[in-house]
Amino acid sequence: MTTISGAAQVNNIESASTITPQDNPNSASALKNEFITLMVAQIENQDPLNPTDGTEYVAQLAQFSQVESTENLVQLTQNNSTMLDNLQVLSTAALIDKTVTVKSDRLSASGVDQHAGYVELQAPSNTVILELVDSLGNVKSMNLGPNSAGRVDYTLDAQAMGLTGEYQMRIKLDSGQDYQPSIYQHGQVEHVTTPLIGGTSHLQVKGVGMVAFYDVAAFSNE
Repeated sequence: MTTISGAAQVNNIESASTITPQDNPNSASALKNEFITLMVAQIENQDPLNPTDGTEYVAQLAQFSQVESTENLVQLTQNNSTMLDNLQVLSTAALIDKTVTVKSDRLSASGVDQHAGYVELQAPSNTVILELVDSLGNVKSMNLGPNSAGRVDYTLDAQAMGLTGEYQMRIKLDSGQDYQPSIYQHGQVEHVTTPLIGGTSHLQVKGVGMVAFYDVAAFSNE
């Protein structure tokens, strides 16, 4: 994997599409050319009193053409995939030092920072309590009060609440509401890790940890 940190810039990206491929003797194009060469030689040396039926040659040539077209389509698809991967690298590199919103119920608290985000309620609830559970099972809570369906913002003061280390976040609702609302967190992108071959980029988000690029729900200029 390649890691891009701080304000690092991507100056050059080399992909498989920029490297000149070596000729493949077993490719559809090479086999087609070899077939045509053999066909011409056979026609030139056939018995003029007993010529070979040309229908078979035409049918085989059509099959080779179909295989060649399929192979070209596969190559085009691979090139497009490589181009999309390169575009993803450029776009994620530009996110460094920017604020993003990610869907995550994991909190990595430093003990001094504030952590902000929101909860997405599917229905109104008189009880909306944000609970943070550490590795030992200890729970610290923040009462967000009664709320209607939709977005409920929160801000955690790590120093005031004594939050240090890793926490699992969960929401406690009114009795009878048996779903767990989605939790979103705002955080600054510290560095980006991109795979060398295929796959998605990952972002190291302050206060959250490593998240996949497709888990980002919103972007900010901050």
